[in-house]
Amino acid sequence: MWAKFIWWIGDGTGLPDTVLHIHAGMAVLIVARIVTGRSLGTLVPLSVVAAAEAANEVLDRLHYHSWRWPDTISDVIHTMFWPTVICLAVRLRPMGRRDLRGRR
Repeated sequence: MWAKFIWWIGDGTGLPDTVLHIHAGMAVLIVARIVTGRSLGTLVPLSVVAAAEAANEVLDRLHYHSWRWPDTISDVIHTMFWPTVICLAVRLRPMGRRDLRGRR
């Protein structure tokens, strides 16, 4: 059923699988940020993306009855790249004067 849903999304949008993984990773990141109330600089929203992607790959594995490693690795990279970059950018941004005084 999961595979049919994913195919339906791909057919409905006409977008390639890699682009869908990029969009899904970003959508899950933003929803996790909103639902948890945690900053994008914390590992909580990023962990939610990782868990969602892991669940997706396990469902793929169950559907295909084996790991398709080139596809799995590509999916993980495309899903996790921008959420990871955003998390690191927020975590590593220089503190401004206002941050040093405890005001935001």
